[in-house]
Amino acid sequence: MKKILFICSLLFSFSMIRAQTIESGSHSTTGYIKSDGTIENSSHSTVGYIKSDGTIENKSHGTIGYIKSDGTIENKSHSTVGYVKSDGTVENSSHSTIGYIKDDGTVESSSHSTIGYARGVKKEWAAVVYFFFKMN
Repeated sequence: MKKILFICSLLFSFSMIRAQTIESGSHSTTGYIKSDGTIENSSHSTVGYIKSDGTIENKSHGTIGYIKSDGTIENKSHSTVGYVKSDGTVENSSHSTIGYIKDDGTVESSSHSTIGYARGVKKEWAAVVYFFFKMN
């Protein structure tokens, strides 16, 4: 029995290593994004998924949007809600800049105020969490 508990805790520890922390501007943890696209809240409860094909799902696996290969973010009806440019600029559907995802994971508002940190997270994934879909 001790071996099973040890193995379970070891596996849990390894899964935690692969999860990247999503933080507020004041560095408090607001959630996690695992390398497989699972989105968790600060209590490690799953709140959504970003699938390998770009489909964005809620915790019940209902499709709520899509990330296209060119950085376009769409809602579940395939209407464009925004764009993530290769330089990290985040735009709304009218191409107005609403924020920035820096290479170091810093997330900024359109006025360059820091609103959070998503180190080691794909820019498109960070934009989904911070700007386009409320995951809770």
